[in-house]
Amino acid sequence: QVQLVESGGGLVQAGGALRLSCVASGRTFSSYAMGWFRQVPGKEREFVAAISRSAGRTAYADSVKGRFTISRDNNKNTVYLQMNSLKPEDTSVYYCAADRTVRVPTTHYEYEYWGQGSQVTVSS
Repeated sequence: QVQLVESGGGLVQAGGALRLSCVASGRTFSSYAMGWFRQVPGKEREFVAAISRSAGRTAYADSVKGRFTISRDNNKNTVYLQMNSLKPEDTSVYYCAADRTVRVPTTHYEYEYWGQGSQVTVSS
């Protein structure tokens, strides 16, 4: 069982930056691929970024490529999402997710564990 807790969301102006963090419980964090997703009411959960267990591979949605960076610190059981050049359309609830796999999953149904979500609001 893995518990995930996100933090770092908030309100920011367009063009600004935020860094989300997600801390995982347990002693096997390095066995899990980690992902970030986002969801607005009435829409399907959307892939944002993912990172492999050892951080050697990453994947990004086209909409955030070049602006967002996913990273992880296995010594701290933490995955990060650095979000730069934020746009109003990035406004959403952001979720981190974990799955015990060697792959880098990019769809929400591939992930087993989820955090509670962190609201990010970008004003124009």
